[in-house]
Amino acid sequence: MSQLDTASGDLIEELMQLTAQSLSRLEIREHFNVIKEIGRGKYGKVLLVIHKFRGTPMALKVMPKTSTKLQGFLREYCISLHVSCHPCIVGLFGIVFQSEEHYVFAQELVIGKDLFSVIQPKIGIPEKAVKRCAVQIAEALQFIHSKGLVHRDIKPENILLLDQECCRVKLADFGLAQKRGTLIRMVSGTVPYMAPELCAVNSKGLCVEPSLDTWAFAVLLFCILTGYFPWESCTPSDDFFQEFAEWSNGIPDAEIPSQWKRFTDSALAMFKKLLAVNPDDRYCVIEVLEYIDKEWVKREDSDSQVAKCSEDQITAYHVMSVGPNKLVQSMATVSCSMTCHLTMISNHHTKCNLQCI
Repeated sequence: MSQLDTASGDLIEELMQLTAQSLSRLEIREHFNVIKEIGRGKYGKVLLVIHKFRGTPMALKVMPKTSTKLQGFLREYCISLHVSCHPCIVGLFGIVFQSEEHYVFAQELVIGKDLFSVIQPKIGIPEKAVKRCAVQIAEALQFIHSKGLVHRDIKPENILLLDQECCRVKLADFGLAQKRGTLIRMVSGTVPYMAPELCAVNSKGLCVEPSLDTWAFAVLLFCILTGYFPWESCTPSDDFFQEFAEWSNGIPDAEIPSQWKRFTDSALAMFKKLLAVNPDDRYCVIEVLEYIDKEWVKREDSDSQVAKCSEDQITAYHVMSVGPNKLVQSMATVSCSMTCHLTMISNHHTKCNLQCI
């Protein structure tokens, strides 16, 4: 870890201490006109409000004290504040307080959808739009990593769109963010985006590194280019992942997995760098810029790629959202040999919270 990383980490700790000492007790409706709820998740909810004295629209992130540790709240707020000056990261107003039942901070209001909402299952989004997203997300992550921090929750739901064409996007949600080098034993996140070393974490723990974000970023690119996941999890029991790992590692006679055949040689070279199974061999996210001017998807219609698959039967794992906090899991047989999940997992992907013993 560099001296710069250490200095940045020390700054976050200092910010957390100062914020804790000055955390005012306020009631939301005394200072804000609440317009409506615009988001909800495991963490709590997000409210669209107007500041009564400033007249400024804001997004309040509201977290229940019953399920939120003060240190976790302070870390998320201070990390978010520390990186919010970047144009591709959601901004903060520097407003943070506690009510009787909640911890609260104010964010820039981003009117629009998230990236997940525009992905067409089994189709994805146009390559040009993907590249516009890729550049902005990579630059945001590079900035975060330069501050000695790791986001740890890169996925389409955390990419907010300022327009339908993805000309401007912003990275959000630093609830899982940590300082580089932090030892973790609790695995949290969205399973298909987790790097192999994270899926294999044991009682000794794992040091948080930017390579975790690089892996998730590359999986995100695959998802928005295709409309489905390349695998369910990066574990030895997942045939989808194992087939990719054997090909990526240059195992003799290992063929390109079916779901990767739609990509050009340039795109495959990029994915190999970003998805190196060994984290020490994984490139930085900014490597994607070297491939922006090259074709990523072969010109033939992506639907024809599916049609070319053999009639071997595989079992695909589907998770469909049927409500804000409810998941329905089903097993479905799909007539195709593509070693992948043919349906994008919902806006509330399967979560993994495993305590290593």
